[in-house]
Amino acid sequence: MDKKPKAKDSARSPGTEATAEKQRELQREQDRKEPNESGSGGGKDKGAPRTSSQKYPEDLPAQHLQKPGQEADMQLKPQFMAPKYRGSGKLEGMAALVTGGDSGIGRAVAVLFAREGADVAIVYLASHEDAEETKRCVEKEGRRCLLIPGDVKDAKFCQQSVEKTVKEFGKLDILVNNAAFQEHAHDLQDITDERLDETFKTNIYGYFYMARAAVPHMKQGASIINTGSVVGLKGSKKLLDYSATKGAIHAFTMSLASSLIEKGIRVNAVAPGPVWTPLNPADQSAREIVEFGKQTEFKRPAQPEELSPAYVFLAAPACASYITGIVLPVTGTVGS
Repeated sequence: MDKKPKAKDSARSPGTEATAEKQRELQREQDRKEPNESGSGGGKDKGAPRTSSQKYPEDLPAQHLQKPGQEADMQLKPQFMAPKYRGSGKLEGMAALVTGGDSGIGRAVAVLFAREGADVAIVYLASHEDAEETKRCVEKEGRRCLLIPGDVKDAKFCQQSVEKTVKEFGKLDILVNNAAFQEHAHDLQDITDERLDETFKTNIYGYFYMARAAVPHMKQGASIINTGSVVGLKGSKKLLDYSATKGAIHAFTMSLASSLIEKGIRVNAVAPGPVWTPLNPADQSAREIVEFGKQTEFKRPAQPEELSPAYVFLAAPACASYITGIVLPVTGTVGS
């Protein structure tokens, strides 16, 4: 096997490590404001219901990750390989670009896209070890994988990412906007201008920039899938800025769907509930994270492989050629 250069040695947007350090400082700032009261574990219950033969973890480790959060550092590794999912060529011959594809939902989506026959470009910030693992998994499915490190807040970088993808694969059929910044706050006053900028510019500017760069290269049958959130549907008192961006993403999805339908390009969103990815232990404290997802009917967070088939469904013309402008909730909660 020939050795390939590590992603960290390739060209990237120069501000990636600076952005990662800025996000860590925003995290440290919030950590200093955390309340001191001890957490309550809630009452006893019957455990998480099972709706498949696959058993998923219910108990989460009390771990707090440094931002931007690396899957390689998680004590409990997210499940993303979807071993019971069988590909059937739904995306055969297509090329996809997935932002935030190094880990979490993005990694799981990249793997299933490859299993369905697509080549995949991965845009990510600074988690090189995670990105290399995603690349290995995509290539194991028999498809090509291009790693593109950089910051989606940079419009020029987004343009370059699309151009690199088209140059490498000869086309771009699917864009998945998935990269996100999230940091909780106990009070509106905790959200500084700097934090507000980081959240909005990553979560909504980045989606605009990527879509704007991608659309000129997309042809009839192409699609864009945005990652929204249950908090964009219902709000969250501790995620004021993040929830606002997710609501904006839902509106952007519906608006862009109307704008692009005449070109034969579909635009949809997936709104996940709690999902076990590096984003969450990099946001919540070790004390809080153990309760993550327990408020759902499933009494646990989803694993990334429980979300990724929804992205395949929306991306595949064979499945969703008559679907555009929807926000598909995969929340683990009845009625949302």
